Order: sequence, then C-alpha cells, then structure tokens
Amino acid sequence: MRQILCGSALVAALAAAPAQAAVDINIDLATQHMHVQSTSGSYDWPVSTARAGYVTPTGTFSPQRLAPVYYSKKYDNAPMPHAIFFYYGFAIHGSYETRHLGHPASHGCVRLAPANAAKLYAMVQNEGATITISGTPPGQAPYAAVADNGGKPGGGFLSFLGF
Repeated sequence: MRQILCGSALVAALAAAPAQAAVDINIDLATQHMHVQSTSGSYDWPVSTARAGYVTPTGTFSPQRLAPVYYSKKYDNAPMPHAIFFYYGFAIHGSYETRHLGHPASHGCVRLAPANAAKLYAMVQNEGATITISGTPPGQAPYAAVADNGGKPGGGFLSFLGF
C-alpha cells in the first residue's frame, strides 16, 4: 500500500510541475534574419547585426538580463527598447533605424523592428530562451580573420574590453 501511495505522489508531483518550454532564437548573420520558435508560434524577422569593423559574437547563449527600457552607455544614450542581454554588453533589442534591417548596421548588437522586439521580449520573459548566432555577415571576412590582427592592439573581438 505504501508503494502505491508513494508512486501516486510522484505521478501527482510530476503532473503538477510546469513544462519548461523555451524560445529557440536562431540568428543567421549571412542572411541577416532571425528565426524564432516558441509555444506562441514561429516567426522570421529581418535583423541588423555588426557592420564592418564591429563583431556580433557567434555561439549559443542564454539571456543574462532583460531590460524593457535601456539606453546605451557606450553609444550616446541610444535607445535599446526591449533589450535581451546575452553576452557582456551585447543584446537583442528594438531599433528605430528600421530602414537598415536586413543589412549589417550595428556596433554588434542584434537589432529588430520595435514591435518584433516587444513580442520577442514577452516570449523570452515568459518562456526563457536559447539564442544561437551563426554565419558570417555579407561582405565581411569570417570572424576568425577579423580577430587575427597580427598582434596589433585594438583589432580583436574583445578589444572593447581591453583584451
């Protein structure tokens, strides 16, 4: 009888646990597009990532911090609505420079149209996320080549941090 009660308690506990769904965000630097898969649907949006001379980090990341309203401390208080920070100061955020979406234009962040940023922000806030960034921006050298600056200071991927 005790085994039945323990087994029933375990089944009840597992059934009561909320599902841990996560938003899957895939950013392709080559096409300057983001694909989002969520419990609320599937979305494809144009983005702007790092322009020549800057780098958007590649890899797989988790959101580190969310900010509904944020202003860049590094770039003249530029507005970054619905910012999802994923690596040091790099974020996915809304941008009012929508005419550049679909083309590299940022200092390294991933820019979205404001309405899309708000929708993504809400999904990530409710479900969590995995962010994957891959590819090479059009017309730019692969990042390994960008980071190799012949030993000269100031040209590497993390040069803004003094590395």
